Amino acid sequence: MRRITIWLLSTVAALVLLFSYKTSTMGAGGETSAIASGSDGPAGSGSSWTGTDDGSGSSTGDTSSGGGTSSGGSGTSSGSGTATGSVAQTRWGPVQVRITVSGGKITDVTAVQVPDGNHRDQEINDYAVPILRQAALAAQSARIDTVSGATVTSDGYRESLQSAIDAAHLK
Repeated sequence: MRRITIWLLSTVAALVLLFSYKTSTMGAGGETSAIASGSDGPAGSGSSWTGTDDGSGSSTGDTSSGGGTSSGGSGTSSGSGTATGSVAQTRWGPVQVRITVSGGKITDVTAVQVPDGNHRDQEINDYAVPILRQAALAAQSARIDTVSGATVTSDGYRESLQSAIDAAHLK
């Protein structure tokens, strides 16, 4: 009788954990919680934009969180260039991405930094980063799903990606 009770409690606990486990950080409105927090990481790790704009009031030249030039206010850049996102400090290490923009569209996403402290980190990121890249290119935003088994890297990737998108003044 005692074994049955323990088994039953274990099963119920496992089911509760299974159904309460969050596999995606997407909210009902499409916002991502890691992005909504607005964290820019430590000092000196802000985002930057290098490129040109079409004159719509977004940005021209080099801008960064530490200074630079910026004109206008809101608007969508349809220029070309690169934007490097801020460093997202995760529990396994820093994550940072760079986007390439052409004609106001994200044409490439490159992982500048990913956790690589051990063989398992490298294994996870070799699998997850290409999936995250493809998702970002398809979505043209940071509203991408978490890669199963790479939750921490996915969260950091989204955070840095959103920072790069903001620096490039893309919607």
